[in-house]
Amino acid sequence: MIYSMTAFARKELKADWGSAVWEVRSVNQRFLETYFRLPEQFRSLEPVLRERFRKRLQRGKVECSLRFVPNDGATSKLNLNEDLAKQLLHAADWVQSHGQSSGVNPVDILRWPGVIAAEEADMDAIQSDVLACLDETLNDFIAARASEGNSLKALIEQRLDGIKIEVDKVRARMPDIVTWQREKILSRFEEAKIELEEGRLEQEMIMLAQKVDVAEELDRLDAHLTETRNILNKGGAVGRRLDFMMQEFNRESNTLGSKSIHTDITQSAVELKVLIEQMREQIQNIE
Repeated sequence: MIYSMTAFARKELKADWGSAVWEVRSVNQRFLETYFRLPEQFRSLEPVLRERFRKRLQRGKVECSLRFVPNDGATSKLNLNEDLAKQLLHAADWVQSHGQSSGVNPVDILRWPGVIAAEEADMDAIQSDVLACLDETLNDFIAARASEGNSLKALIEQRLDGIKIEVDKVRARMPDIVTWQREKILSRFEEAKIELEEGRLEQEMIMLAQKVDVAEELDRLDAHLTETRNILNKGGAVGRRLDFMMQEFNRESNTLGSKSIHTDITQSAVELKVLIEQMREQIQNIE
């Protein structure tokens, strides 16, 4: 399985404490870079998130955001400190018994610091739920990368098939091209009325054949085709290896073009360059 570096996933979680929405997206990048946008109460999770992404991804510029909406009615309630309230009432009664007050307003008691307080939400439980939702989001995100990776693999394999066709075409044409070149040289000598010494033509043809021989380049192209298919089938983080193979393909296609003495070979060399460039563009998206 190969993976694209371009993907998107979104997951929403609803619970008694409120709702949370994760969004994860990524684009091409030479290395793995992660960026997080988190609410203030979840800032402490960033090292944990970074480690989870590091364990599951190899390359790509990844942006991860969390939107958190608490349910205030469900996540907090009022707690009354009865002991403190009784002490305040007792003190108020004592003051009143000495003629210093005509009565106590209950609201004043409730306003006294520490008498009533809102219970904090259980952030540990909330963070645990939110992290579990992140794991599900990551699963969807990686599945999207895999789906896109399969599409890229199919496109690359089509180009590999095209390269194989051109390689076989050149290999099949070479004997005819050598014969064509021999006849062309003979025709020019006859037109110029040049008499060749015995064996001279054969020497010239041997030298020419060595100069335009592309068997080694064709064999290397075949080897690169096999290796590239093996890399695709092996899967994993293969983007860098595939990019290296494109450099090797380019080297052989350039040499093939430089040795060309016939338009058929030139056309095949150009077609090879087009196919290689198309593969290279797709490979830039592979992890």
